[in-house]
Amino acid sequence: MQTDDEVPSGGPVIRLDQFLKFAGLADTGGEAKTRIQAGEVRVNGEVETRRGRKLHVGDAVELDGETYDIAAPED
Repeated sequence: MQTDDEVPSGGPVIRLDQFLKFAGLADTGGEAKTRIQAGEVRVNGEVETRRGRKLHVGDAVELDGETYDIAAPED
């Protein structure tokens, strides 16, 4: 099942591993790193294995069949 959830990025740019923790998709940085390096994460439809990949507003992160759109930070 695929859903589109908007998750505020917390800033204008956020690293992929930080985003996974911020969005509650990984409990620790180590878990985020492992899932990214295992090829479980897609950014804008492409598998992404770099945990330092910078995400910007409008990017889409896919994990476990769910899609999360990067939204502008809330004030």
